[in-house]
Amino acid sequence: MWKWTVGIIAVLCLSIAYAASSSAPSVGPKIVIDKTRSGDHCVEDTAFMRKNHMKLLLHQRDETMHKGIRTTKYSLKNCISCHASTKDNRVIGDDEHFCQGCHTYAAVTLDCWECHANKARPAPAAIATTLPAPAERVEGEKK
Repeated sequence: MWKWTVGIIAVLCLSIAYAASSSAPSVGPKIVIDKTRSGDHCVEDTAFMRKNHMKLLLHQRDETMHKGIRTTKYSLKNCISCHASTKDNRVIGDDEHFCQGCHTYAAVTLDCWECHANKARPAPAAIATTLPAPAERVEGEKK
């Protein structure tokens, strides 16, 4: 009798698991990649970056801060320039932003922004057009 009970329970569990897997939402954070800003591809493949991006950023930090070596391949600025939202030019703000979505899902604190800007900077040509014109020299002002 107990064999029948175990068999029925097993069949029920398998059918419930199958039904849940076919209708369940995908596991993981919703990653929003704005294709209008991003280049053709990331500096490394997606699986590698998901696993190692923090190691790369820490290595870049050590190379820059301790050795004075500045490269752009794994720089935070380079990441932000591609992954910032075109809506507000940021990588954090809510879970729809590239960095914050994954870090909220993983319950990991984003401490990069204690020292770094979370917003992409405009291109140099755009900066030149936003600067105010030099002030006129006031008559009688010393040269």
